[in-house]
Amino acid sequence: MTPLAQTFLDEIFPSQRADSFFEALFGGAEEGAYDIRLVSRSLSPNKAQLVFELHQRPGKCLACNLTYGLPQVFQRHPVINVKGIVNEIARRLGWDAEAVVWRLDSTREISAGLHCIPLIMEIT
Repeated sequence: MTPLAQTFLDEIFPSQRADSFFEALFGGAEEGAYDIRLVSRSLSPNKAQLVFELHQRPGKCLACNLTYGLPQVFQRHPVINVKGIVNEIARRLGWDAEAVVWRLDSTREISAGLHCIPLIMEIT
């Protein structure tokens, strides 16, 4: 079993966090255009590559929701809590969290209904 199994990632970033995020941003979860899921893409001894998948909700529009500015928002937003996620992943991998540098890359449009925000973690 991989250390970054989807069950672990769903535990540290549960699906209801998207609703909490939209509640904080807009005052209501019904305003959210997408669901957010954290998914592992690759793992090496010194680097982990994950993505936040933004899945379009029925009747909503990802393109209309300005997902391209989200990396900067996610980086700072306390509900998303990227730093906390990075610390949990580092702990799971046996990495010293203080030695991990991380970044969110630009949003990538996979399809009209799926956009991804890469999360890159590396040991320095």
